Amino acid sequence: PEGFRSGFVALIGRPNVGKSTLLNRLVGEKVAITSPVAQTTRNRLRAILTTPGAQLVLLDTPGIHKPHHLLGERLVKTARTAIGDVDVVLLLVDGSEPAGRGDAFIVELLRFSRAPVLVALNKSDLVDPDRALELEDSYRELLVLSDQRADPADPGQRRSDWPLLACSASTGAGCPELVEALAARLPLGPHLYPPDAVSDQPEQLLLAELIREQVLTLTREEVPHSVAVQVERIVEDGKRIAVLATVLVERSSQKGILIGK
Repeated sequence: PEGFRSGFVALIGRPNVGKSTLLNRLVGEKVAITSPVAQTTRNRLRAILTTPGAQLVLLDTPGIHKPHHLLGERLVKTARTAIGDVDVVLLLVDGSEPAGRGDAFIVELLRFSRAPVLVALNKSDLVDPDRALELEDSYRELLVLSDQRADPADPGQRRSDWPLLACSASTGAGCPELVEALAARLPLGPHLYPPDAVSDQPEQLLLAELIREQVLTLTREEVPHSVAVQVERIVEDGKRIAVLATVLVERSSQKGILIGK
């Protein structure tokens, strides 16, 4: 359609700020798994949101943090790579707590992003109304301080110009306005995927992720988050679908935790 916009949006942020929950909320279906375990997201999952005026291809990325092992290093590298491949960057922060060092690290990381950056203050439903302005100001101050520390010849973006939008991935509050702001910054272009698509991931990968989500939810600290799932076969008999999968763990002692007596 005339004036239609389309492009890629990367969701960037610290672990457990609600990136996957927000992605599911925006798309309206469960395409990304969630759990209380940090670094649940492994892959650069693409979810597709189509509105009458735009199509947003949302990239859910692993949380950016100071890695303590090889898996963590690779997950952070995956997230950082995504920044250079998109049309808009959405920096998601936990708006229910003040800005911290982890947020400052990501702000500095994004200063050379060629794409426009928006900051979403998630978890607005958990914010005490009396503290809302104080918490928002802490993020504004973080962006201003980042500009002040920058070299005058710094070719990067002015962080203080990044718009801040409050939202809640849990309740959906502020999400329509967030989608509108993201869509307005996408380039003009055609549909990149069919209008009814919600993800470009193969069925086997989505099923493997759903199984891994349950392992993380049910075992919590007993099995490390480095567990992996491989779908072997999908069998349909007309009445039901059976998914045969292999769950991979680090040590033999963890097999008993998953299988039981």
